[in-house]
Amino acid sequence: MMQEQVQEVLKRLRPFLLRDGGDVELVDVNQGIVRLRLLGACGNCPSSTLTLKAGIERALVSEVPGVREIEQIV
Repeated sequence: MMQEQVQEVLKRLRPFLLRDGGDVELVDVNQGIVRLRLLGACGNCPSSTLTLKAGIERALVSEVPGVREIEQIV
């Protein structure tokens, strides 16, 4: 269930990433830790950590009960 909720939030955020030439892929959700892979321009962008922590993590923690943190998988 948590995985579906995470996917829904990512679906809403995806247009912002696509606009900048990037994307995000859900790798795994385990014990409140969401593992994501940034793709395209987001994968090697100097601002990718900021995007991940300030944007995606904030949205997931506030909207999906049980999500504690985000890990970036390369």
